[in-house]
Amino acid sequence: MAEVNLRQVVKKYDDTLAVRGIDLSIADKEFVVLVGPSGCGKSTTLRMIAGLEEISDGDIAIGGLVVNDVPPKDRDIAMVFQNYALYPHMTVHENMSFGLRLKRVPKAEIDSRVENAARILDITELLQRKPKQLSGGQRQRVAMGRAIVRDPKVFLFDEPLSNLDAKLRVQMRTEIKKVHQKVRTTTVYVTHDQVEAMTLADRVVVMNGGLIEQVGTPNELYHHPKTRFVAGFIGSPAMNFIPCSLDKAADGLVVTIAGGIRFPVPAARTERYKQYAGRGNLRLGLRPEHITEEHRNTEPGQVPFEVTLEVIEPMGMETLVYFQSDGAEVCGRTNPAANAEAGKPMRLLADLNHMHLIDDETGVVY
Repeated sequence: MAEVNLRQVVKKYDDTLAVRGIDLSIADKEFVVLVGPSGCGKSTTLRMIAGLEEISDGDIAIGGLVVNDVPPKDRDIAMVFQNYALYPHMTVHENMSFGLRLKRVPKAEIDSRVENAARILDITELLQRKPKQLSGGQRQRVAMGRAIVRDPKVFLFDEPLSNLDAKLRVQMRTEIKKVHQKVRTTTVYVTHDQVEAMTLADRVVVMNGGLIEQVGTPNELYHHPKTRFVAGFIGSPAMNFIPCSLDKAADGLVVTIAGGIRFPVPAARTERYKQYAGRGNLRLGLRPEHITEEHRNTEPGQVPFEVTLEVIEPMGMETLVYFQSDGAEVCGRTNPAANAEAGKPMRLLADLNHMHLIDDETGVVY
């Protein structure tokens, strides 16, 4: 078993708290992604798991053993860094086998492990090349192969795709997912890219300011965020946060936004929201895909409204439309055939079945 457990882990640099007493349990063979903006503490957390940073307080356990005082080389982990850190004078085979040779593993076993890892990563034909003869994606595969041959308890990835171009990042995301499906090893992966987090992870850990904001599956974070930060960080384009008021109406509740546009709250959410009626400092959270062009066959909870569009972004398969509401920029996704035009009014449809109500002061999603 190779579960990883963090208990009240703190990292302090002089008077600066980089990680503020986090708790996290990662199950055996689970793929967990730490995601968040620069400076949120995600890489520091990964480096503490690896033993490259000393923890200031708390405990880290790998496979049930507390490793606070265990040096990195004895933690049975393998780390893949942002820069590939390959030896330029060695072949791919020599780079991948270097750690095993240091441990004096028999040559036959080394060759077997390297060939198996090369087959998994589809780099068998590259084994006799040197790093300068490889593309960026191929070098990243070699770095992954060097980790795989060690057969560690835990894989640690520190923003491994940051140096690749956009197209290659997408390809390598797929490759990393394939590798994890073949080599079922506990994996902790750090990235600032929420798309990487959503596509790779069994569970995502969203960090902010040295704290964990929320832990959950990609679907849980996307559809049921607990804070405004998570709601805004997960998803691209980001969730819209529209200033609003919530009031009682004859048949339930109604949300009002700028321009006197009123949205009846779906009956399924009335009980949940009724205690907040009459309160100020509220935001209506709606993802862009829940603001579309008006169409004939509407369902309960879908409400048409009209606004003047400011910006149009044709994306091919869809068109992003932008308008203002009480100083907040709002984005919707429409069909290209809807013929949206900047500066012109357009009838849109808000799907309130997917609405979120957010406290503007605390950031809590009700």
